[in-house]
Amino acid sequence: MTPDYLPTGVSASLAGTAASATGLQRFERRLLTRLVAAAVCGVASAPVLAQDLHSMQWKAKDGSLVTEAFEMAAPSAPPAVAPNAAPDAIPVTESAPARSPSPLVSPLASPVADAGAAQTVQLAQSDAGKKQPAKATATATATATAKSAAPAPAPTAQTTLTTQPAEDSEVLPATSGLPPPVLRSSPVLQEDIPSAVRPQLPVFVTGDQVTGQPDIKAVIDGNAELRRGDTVIRADRMEYDVPEDRAMAEGNVHINRAGNVYQGTLLDLKVDAFSGFFSDARYRFLDTGGHGEASRVDFIDNDNSIVYNSTYTTCERTNEDSWRPDWILRARKITLDRGEDVGVAEDGILEFKGVPLLPVPRLSFPLSDKRKSGFLPPTIGLSSNSGVEYEQPYYWNIAPNRDATITPMLMSRRGAALSGEFRYLEPSYKGEASAMYMPSDQLRDRDRWAYSLKHNGLIDSPIGGLGLNLDVKRVSDDNYWRDFSQRTSPIGLGTQLTQRLLAADASLNWTRGDHSVSARALKWQTLQDTSSPITPPYDRLPQVHYRYAPQELAGGLDFSVDADYTKFQADSYYTRQPNAERSFVSAQLSRPFLAPAGFVIPKVMFNTTSYKFDTQLSNGQTSLSRTLPTFSLDSGLVFERETSYFGRGFLQTLEPRAFYTYTPYRDQSMIPIYDTAPNDFNFASIYTENAFGGNDRIADNNLLTLGVTTRLLDADTGAEAVRLGVAQRVRFSDQDVTMPGVSPSRDRLSDILLGAGINWTPEWAFDSVVQYNPKTSRSTRSTIGARYSPGKYRTVSAAYRLQKVTDSITEPSEQFDIGWQWPINDLWGDRAEQRTPGGPGRWYSVGRLNYSMKDSKFVDTVVGFEYESCCWVGRVVLERLQNSIRTSNTRLMFQVEFLGFSRLSLGSNPLQSLQRNVPRYQMLNQGVATPSRFSQYD
Repeated sequence: MTPDYLPTGVSASLAGTAASATGLQRFERRLLTRLVAAAVCGVASAPVLAQDLHSMQWKAKDGSLVTEAFEMAAPSAPPAVAPNAAPDAIPVTESAPARSPSPLVSPLASPVADAGAAQTVQLAQSDAGKKQPAKATATATATATAKSAAPAPAPTAQTTLTTQPAEDSEVLPATSGLPPPVLRSSPVLQEDIPSAVRPQLPVFVTGDQVTGQPDIKAVIDGNAELRRGDTVIRADRMEYDVPEDRAMAEGNVHINRAGNVYQGTLLDLKVDAFSGFFSDARYRFLDTGGHGEASRVDFIDNDNSIVYNSTYTTCERTNEDSWRPDWILRARKITLDRGEDVGVAEDGILEFKGVPLLPVPRLSFPLSDKRKSGFLPPTIGLSSNSGVEYEQPYYWNIAPNRDATITPMLMSRRGAALSGEFRYLEPSYKGEASAMYMPSDQLRDRDRWAYSLKHNGLIDSPIGGLGLNLDVKRVSDDNYWRDFSQRTSPIGLGTQLTQRLLAADASLNWTRGDHSVSARALKWQTLQDTSSPITPPYDRLPQVHYRYAPQELAGGLDFSVDADYTKFQADSYYTRQPNAERSFVSAQLSRPFLAPAGFVIPKVMFNTTSYKFDTQLSNGQTSLSRTLPTFSLDSGLVFERETSYFGRGFLQTLEPRAFYTYTPYRDQSMIPIYDTAPNDFNFASIYTENAFGGNDRIADNNLLTLGVTTRLLDADTGAEAVRLGVAQRVRFSDQDVTMPGVSPSRDRLSDILLGAGINWTPEWAFDSVVQYNPKTSRSTRSTIGARYSPGKYRTVSAAYRLQKVTDSITEPSEQFDIGWQWPINDLWGDRAEQRTPGGPGRWYSVGRLNYSMKDSKFVDTVVGFEYESCCWVGRVVLERLQNSIRTSNTRLMFQVEFLGFSRLSLGSNPLQSLQRNVPRYQMLNQGVATPSRFSQYD
């Protein structure tokens, strides 16, 4: 590609193949031609021209005018420089084969791609040129130095330059012996030319015949071309008014403005201001690939233009006469704002497959992937609860770090509603707020509302920075989760549980050195259902926590202490136990001994807890306290060896581990449960001191955990290819501290944990964890998953989950889960990664199925199809999600995405459903990089 600031011949030589020096030869020839032309036309001396040529074409002395697009390694032998040239002028080598003579060009000419094919004139300010406009016909003899100069003819009204071959041209030095040029891109090759530089850029005109007055006017007949910065204009004939910077062109007019291309019949344009008009125009935009036709284009300035009686589409045009775009927007007027990258169509209609689809009185659409204000595509849905649902969102791009979305909604059975979302991002804080309000729901006969607020920030204070975090969700009534879908509610996201448990959580955190303090307030809103009530979690009003963890202690010791005060409150009707104030202090001291071959970590812990209840316990007490010490010893070894499997080299490890912990027994059966639950039994929790999470239960333990893990690490990358592990607990005494209603643990041997993870290649992955009961010789719990992802938009994942009844699990389950995204075209042999331009589209199947073997039915079902064409993507998705044991919600969703334009949805947005439910789902045409303007450089 040719940089804006370089002559065509020079850039061609630098970007050419290593085996050819043709471009360098052309540049030398044009340099000499310009020197001869200077002598012939009598405008300036050859040394002055050589110096001006270099400073203009490569870099100004102050570095402000032009930039080097590439740097070329210097040849091994120092090249000769044209006599009297500037010290940093382009060198001319000493030997060259004979070649055809160069054309005669004007004193400040710019070289063209093929010497002798056309004339090139640089229209720049020149006092000599102003004083001596002349008509000249000359014969050029190109030599390494400008030996002689023809006398300038008498001045005339215009200068006409013609070319004739020279009969006595000297042989120019050869450049074929130079080493191949070494190219590297330069960061100064900018996508956007600075506004301060644009007025200083020179103007080059090229054509079969160039006539005119220097610095006043140029008339170019035949293959006319004007080039200035990132603007190129071509036409059959062109006139250029230098003082007005105005180009008037006719016949096959072609404009390339920073990669945006226009073609038409008649042009009148001020080049640098880019204002004027274009008749019978065709246009194509770089960022989106959008193109169309118009009867007239009015260029207002560098960023704004108006297109009349126009069309717009992003469908790829083919060479067939019968070509018709799959979709097209026809409008009386389209206003284009390149500064904001927004187009606004007025009095238009959107056609799809030749069928009028949507009238467009006024519609804005993007010209790039930047955010923009305007109406978003409407959404139409059908719900058994609310009837026909219509939404018309409006997006407000307030600032680069703030935006808002306002959505009026209409539900045929309920009435009108309004929802909104506001987002903000600052250097020290960020957040978002959303709300919905419906005045007088016709089905519930009451006002309905919901709001959500999230905020994370840092507040300056005299004692240091304070971290503030807010997460608040609230709704008007208990039936909200049932009446409003995830789409129509600003906070209705996630599972049934998270829809029915809404938190209002606020925390303030402070940290300085080894000390940290946090204050928290948490209050839950529980949406109860009389048919399936749930026990609400406890509010924490308030919770204050202090932690001291010194970073450096003598002797390699690690020490920390935590102190906490929490006031628990909840509705006793559901909890069946008193509210309480709980305080605890927990301290631990350890001395890690770490080495490459292993580790030993002895640790002692001390925990004291006190409770104060608002009502009496069953034994009449209103307060309780508990103090417990804990000792643990963690140890492990790491063995390594080099090995190979299936012809592949690995570093294999063998990592045995032993963990012992002891905590004496204290009767805790009278302590209510406020924030405690059993830890999941897995490879992380099996090496911990307490079997419970929270502070209401501390297990009495006298046990030893033994385990071993082996890994295969890739010898080159260190990536883990295989991981195998096994672990088991050996209990030396009973565990009598349990959750309410759970029997003590009497077994001396726990279940065996077996784990395996295999990532042999990036395409394949396997992971499994099995909890095996040696007494029953059966698996208590198993999770086995596998994934195959051979390429883009190709993924299949499957998982099997088994859970038997245990002391803490009362409901068994057995489920099989499969998710996929795969091109159906593979079935008939079309395995291309991407669609062929102009060819047929591609079909994809996508979905996820969750099947309960215990109940012999599908629990969750998401199945859909996607179609990808060159300029649009179609989606149809069927979603059925279980709400409760007896109820489910089913939705059928349609969407057509016009690439680079907009999306139209019928029902909820299927993209959200696919992204939320299908593992590793990839949106079609996602991540397409914005092309550089040099990709369409003329």
